[in-house]
Amino acid sequence: MNGKKLVLIVVDGMTPAAFERAVEGGRAPALAQLAERGVYRQATSVFPSLTPVCLSSIATGSGPDVHEIPHLVWWHRTERRIVEYGSSFAALRAAGMAQSITDTIYNMNAEHLGRDAVTVYEALEDTGLVAAAVNITCYRGRTKHLPTLPWVTKPAYGPKRFFYYSLFESDLTGAPLAVRNRAAGSIDAYASVVGRWLVTRDGFDFLAYYLSDFDYASHAHGPDGADDVALVRTDAAIRALLEAAGGVDEFLDRYAVILHSDHGQTTVDRAAQLELPLAAHADSIVVTGSNRAGQVYLLPDARVDAATLARALDVEPSVETTLRLEGGDAVARREREELRFRPDANGWATSGDGSILDHPDALHRSWSALANPNAGELLISAAAGWEFVDIGGRHHAGGGSHGSLVAGDSIVPLLTIGVEAPIERITDVTPAVLAHFAHARVA
Repeated sequence: MNGKKLVLIVVDGMTPAAFERAVEGGRAPALAQLAERGVYRQATSVFPSLTPVCLSSIATGSGPDVHEIPHLVWWHRTERRIVEYGSSFAALRAAGMAQSITDTIYNMNAEHLGRDAVTVYEALEDTGLVAAAVNITCYRGRTKHLPTLPWVTKPAYGPKRFFYYSLFESDLTGAPLAVRNRAAGSIDAYASVVGRWLVTRDGFDFLAYYLSDFDYASHAHGPDGADDVALVRTDAAIRALLEAAGGVDEFLDRYAVILHSDHGQTTVDRAAQLELPLAAHADSIVVTGSNRAGQVYLLPDARVDAATLARALDVEPSVETTLRLEGGDAVARREREELRFRPDANGWATSGDGSILDHPDALHRSWSALANPNAGELLISAAAGWEFVDIGGRHHAGGGSHGSLVAGDSIVPLLTIGVEAPIERITDVTPAVLAHFAHARVA
């Protein structure tokens, strides 16, 4: 082990096919340079494969059962209200703009993220290392940071070097305003200036470098159309890191690398309002849907159970699979067939039609999602080509989406350089980072 520092690059929504096209097509020279020097394979995301759940899984090395972030939108049982992290601007307005902004910026980390979860920044900085994070939404750390805006006074607690969409900045870098024009790539342009500043100063031991603009383009243009819109900008943000060190070889002399996405993306051409097929039970439930995953919560005085709701969705074309807990088992239902499963000493005990869950790592991901105390009593994975309308009435039909159990939503590209620990799931990333630094200290 050579004791190198480590850079984690997360390209939101980049599919394995998009990564491979980028490397082979000559339009992403920085990605290609890294790929030539690294080990490439694929890994599995979590369910639901939605960014707040995925980034929390990456940053904590745990699934939704531990970090407790269940979805982009969910029902807060204790406070009896909708939590909305940003399915769309209309969804933020429908849930209450002020509350939604507070939930997204502050509460997800300070209140909603599970107490038993430990972020990679907390774990590393507790050993005396310096962690840095750029734009990643799961950021919980030990250091207090005041906002940059004079009319915002509430602090956030992140790693020592912390940059969050121009709102929190631990250092003055000269980066332009992050949110000035997202469609034109201003978010990743901000990240690239901050990343260049950090690498120029070698100002960290670990850097989480999150690039979100590829996902934004993929939602609008589909997973095959994002290359033309966002690939060059994504590559430029990665190239900024390499150039700051003097080139790819100089960069890799100093840093090990893990590069991957948080989830996949599939084409959607139809949208459904998940509340409609469950309208007969409207006084007993709260439905939260967004992208390609949904949840149904039973109210305390509900006159229906999750099994009945699952059967009610049998004829709904937008629904492929439902998941629920029943008598200590998880139950997956698809096309009127059911599979019961639970973990045991041999891995999994199952009964029923195993082909129901033929998705990647499906038993593990489904169990973790169901065991989240903030999840609904019924979890829903969308059928191919379908998306669930969010609470603001918005959807991405005609573009791309993600969130379901299917492989296209759930498989991510993974490139490692100088990292020895195996990574098969995105939840393996933080353990691999911690193992890397543990080995470096021993060496």
